Amino acid sequence: MSNLGFLYKLAVTLTRQQKRYIILTIDVALILVAYLMARGLILANGLTDGSPWSPTLPLVPDLIALLSAGTIAIVLLGLHKIKLNAYQMQGVVESAFVAGVLLLVGLASAWLTAPQGTTAKIFVVTAMIFLIMSVSSRLIMRRVLLFIYDKGNPRLPILIYGAGQTGQQLATALATDDTVEPLAFIDDDRRLQGLFVAGLKVHRPAELNGLIEKHEIKRVVLAMPSVQRSKRAYITRRIARTGCEVHALPSFADLVANSAKDLADTRPVNIDELLGRERLEEELPGVSDAYEGKNILITGAGGSIGSELCRQLLGCNPASVTLLDHSELALFEIDRELRGMTEGASIHAVLGSVTDRSLVEATMIERKIDIVLHAAAYKHVPLVQHNALEGIKNNVFGTKCVADAARAAGVERFILVSTDKAVRPSSVMGASKRFAELLIQDLATRVSGTRFSMVRFGNVLGSSGSVIPLFHEQISRGGPVTLTHSDVTRYFMTIPEAVRLVLLAGSFARGGDVFVLDMGHPVPVKQLARKMIESTGHTVRDDDNPHGDIEIKITGLRPGEKLHEELLIGSDMLTTPHPKIMRAQEKHLSEIEMANAMQALRQSIEARNTDQLFQILEQWIETYGKDKIRIAGE
Repeated sequence: MSNLGFLYKLAVTLTRQQKRYIILTIDVALILVAYLMARGLILANGLTDGSPWSPTLPLVPDLIALLSAGTIAIVLLGLHKIKLNAYQMQGVVESAFVAGVLLLVGLASAWLTAPQGTTAKIFVVTAMIFLIMSVSSRLIMRRVLLFIYDKGNPRLPILIYGAGQTGQQLATALATDDTVEPLAFIDDDRRLQGLFVAGLKVHRPAELNGLIEKHEIKRVVLAMPSVQRSKRAYITRRIARTGCEVHALPSFADLVANSAKDLADTRPVNIDELLGRERLEEELPGVSDAYEGKNILITGAGGSIGSELCRQLLGCNPASVTLLDHSELALFEIDRELRGMTEGASIHAVLGSVTDRSLVEATMIERKIDIVLHAAAYKHVPLVQHNALEGIKNNVFGTKCVADAARAAGVERFILVSTDKAVRPSSVMGASKRFAELLIQDLATRVSGTRFSMVRFGNVLGSSGSVIPLFHEQISRGGPVTLTHSDVTRYFMTIPEAVRLVLLAGSFARGGDVFVLDMGHPVPVKQLARKMIESTGHTVRDDDNPHGDIEIKITGLRPGEKLHEELLIGSDMLTTPHPKIMRAQEKHLSEIEMANAMQALRQSIEARNTDQLFQILEQWIETYGKDKIRIAGE
């Protein structure tokens, strides 16, 4: 070990110039060795006296010519200046070029001094031997030096998560680094798994823990800049549980190709600023015990909330996860993603609608479902407003279909994902979600075998159709940023917060509960738009700044849209095991009232009578204003 320590000290104390002289000396010596080896091989079989050193052929003139020409070629090409850890294809090409120079000079020398066929063969073999020794000597020296460096000053072993273009570029860059050593890739793409990319093997995500333990990995680098934020967050949490540091990397294309202004345009907005409070996902307790070993059904599995539910549930070690969605593309993508993330839980994808009673019932029984997380719903306010009958059919009767099937199958727990728009709603979408809540509350009072609960939260940052992606798109186009009203406010939360709340509701649920997250104060959406514009390096164009970059344009409230959202219908609140999660106590319809309301809704849908539908909503939903619904529905 002391010898290795001496060698390491010697290696790090040598100057760059000294190292170049050493490499140059070795290359010149290789020319000499190559020539003598070639001469011995050829002449031993080509001379009558059997002597490889026959005086009939010149030795000194050939050596002088080869050593001079070779030294000049090495210096001019800078072959001796290439670092050993950077000696790749370009270095091999330069070594081959030097070998070519030796061949040409040797042939010229043979023609001038001893024009014999035997002599010409010597120089052909000399060039070949030099090329082989030049390349192999550098590879050997590189291996030896890396061994010495590792023993004297060990490099930090890392894994690269993502074997795409960014990951490959990172691995290539770190191959020449003296402090960091990439050992392997992790990638979800099954087409890459088992292959060697950029000199490193690509492993499955399921092998992550084994690799970390085997190589004593302390850091994992995420090289997936284009992956959805929710998936990146899931991977980060999974890696963090192993005790490793997690570093994220932007794409090299962004760093190199884009200007500074372009990079500023893509800089993410500070989430805490948008929320108006600190994020809570790290404060919320884990829920693995409530879902471990369970068979779980997630409706709307391809949506923003549903897909994140799937990802987080995999970390709870369920026995199986069944995905139900009516969108073929969304179901395909989440199914493919999840299968690359786990080898423990079985994944089942079911294509169909929550309104298909026979499909839902068969799925519950076949998969022996223990827990249902009902996230399927039409949620876009204007679309549902103009398609009221279909909105009610999907959101209300779809919920009833899934809940009834859960009760019949003896499911342990059923959790409805609701929204703040269900509180004193002013839209068909909000009214449909309130009716879904009333359904679940009614079942909770009448059913003892299954615990029915619901979760209510505000706008989810980054979900499909939400205001954040819309503002990002508008800002990237140069504006204007459209706002429905200058005074509109909304509660906001992150996708991980929303999903963790749903999972916690399942673990806290006793039956009939309405769980609400303490979301702080509502955020003025105009303020949010201004912060997003300014975070990209632009300025807001308004009366105070007429020469600004991007305008905030007021378009007027959309059909069914409220100026301010609420989270609670009443003021009665109960505590939960977590201080940031509340349990609301709210009135609900009686069994007879619920039956009458559902019968009336069914009749209006069968008759395609929108006016009748509006009358029913006005009759049964709290403060659902007649004038509002009529105007919104026109």
